[in-house]
Amino acid sequence: MPRTTAKKATKTTHRNSQARHKSTTKRGGRRWSKHVTETSNAMDLRGGVFKLRDPKKIAASLKRSAERSHRRKANPYRSALSMLTFYINRAGKNLPASRKKVLNRAKDELKAQFHED
Repeated sequence: MPRTTAKKATKTTHRNSQARHKSTTKRGGRRWSKHVTETSNAMDLRGGVFKLRDPKKIAASLKRSAERSHRRKANPYRSALSMLTFYINRAGKNLPASRKKVLNRAKDELKAQFHED
């Protein structure tokens, strides 16, 4: 007599994964970085700091903001580097290579500015 109570292993189909994706979008789960950017209590940055073309100016502005902030959780260097990394990651594939190059140089400059003290 065959057992009929055994369950078959279920496979996730493409259709199921799409349904999960759509429901996440409706709830706002895909826009978490926008929410963080708008409501973060981390640091106040000067407007347009990431649009500057000089890595030294970007690093100096981030350093100044991090040192003046009393709301940060980590040390000023870590907070400034986190803000820069967050911006680069949030831009993702939409960030042109030239901008990414400048921002990555700003990371190196930030390290130099903080560790020369």
